[in-house]
Amino acid sequence: MSRTGAVTFKGNPLTLAGKEVEVGKAAPEFKLHYFEGGMKEITLADVKGKPTILSVVPSLDTPVCQTQTKKFNETLGELGDRINALTVSLDLPFAMNRFCGAESITNIRPASDYQDRNFGNNFGTLIEELKIMSRAIFVLDADGTVVYAEYVPEVASEPNYDAAMEALQSQLQAA
Repeated sequence: MSRTGAVTFKGNPLTLAGKEVEVGKAAPEFKLHYFEGGMKEITLADVKGKPTILSVVPSLDTPVCQTQTKKFNETLGELGDRINALTVSLDLPFAMNRFCGAESITNIRPASDYQDRNFGNNFGTLIEELKIMSRAIFVLDADGTVVYAEYVPEVASEPNYDAAMEALQSQLQAA
């Protein structure tokens, strides 16, 4: 399934693969990769048990994606290990790790969907024409249910940070 015109990039309509994730439903399964002393995997099962924020970006090599990652890193710092936080893109894990190291990103883990694009297809964030992710934010409760989903309509725009953080904070208060 594809969603034609679901997002734009600098005003040009693009197609997203997969269906939109629905609030109130179980998050789709995923398997992402990160580099930490070697290549490692992280799945939906690994993030269950704590509220989770998934910050999806096209590429950490672009200014808006860097801003998004830095803002969440700063905001999430005060929450410590009470949450899981991932920045998801199709960038290679090594490149994501290098960016996060250079920018002192320590409160949000970089996670790559480069191997099989299962996250992009399952969460409906893969831009078919460009083969990169669209910009999106998802918040999951400790059981893996989606409590917040934002598909940013214009890929070059920033997400609604406040709404995402409110959703995350409400999960912490409920715990």
